[in-house]
Amino acid sequence: MGTLFLVAAEASAVHSELAEGAGTGGFGLNLDIFETNLINLAILIGVLVYFGRGFLTKTLTERRTNIETEISEADASAKKAAASLSEAQQNLTQAQAEAQRIRQAAVGSAESAREAILARAKQDVDRLRETATADLNTETERAVAQLRQRVAAMALEKVESQLRGGGVDSNAQQRLIEGSIAMIGES
Repeated sequence: MGTLFLVAAEASAVHSELAEGAGTGGFGLNLDIFETNLINLAILIGVLVYFGRGFLTKTLTERRTNIETEISEADASAKKAAASLSEAQQNLTQAQAEAQRIRQAAVGSAESAREAILARAKQDVDRLRETATADLNTETERAVAQLRQRVAAMALEKVESQLRGGGVDSNAQQRLIEGSIAMIGES
């Protein structure tokens, strides 16, 4: 407190010197404590520091706590996002592997279906060939049988016409009958 009075006394002395200089038209400083309200300002600043310190400390502490909480939440969110990304990448890898497996299974299935279709087509072709061959053999046998019948009928007609004409001897008639019987026996 003693220094405060000492500073005030010295300020008053300086003030009076400045006041004398101001009277002569120069620049001057008013250092009178009472006149310049320095005491009031000091009291006001002291009251603000004393009472405002708790409020300011509380506000800054709350702000710091909120910032720390937000940083913690951001870190947790970043970790959660990284875990989600990792899980999504694993799911993508599994999905790609599954897609590859399905693709390979589809190729294998298509190959077996193709082989089955080719085998069935080959069986159908073989069956058609057998049927065609059997039909051809049947038709050939029927045509041959018809031709034999026709030849036999023509031979009989010729023989009958010769017999009606009366000009066949008994030896020729015997050979003709035996030839006809032999031809009929062969069929």
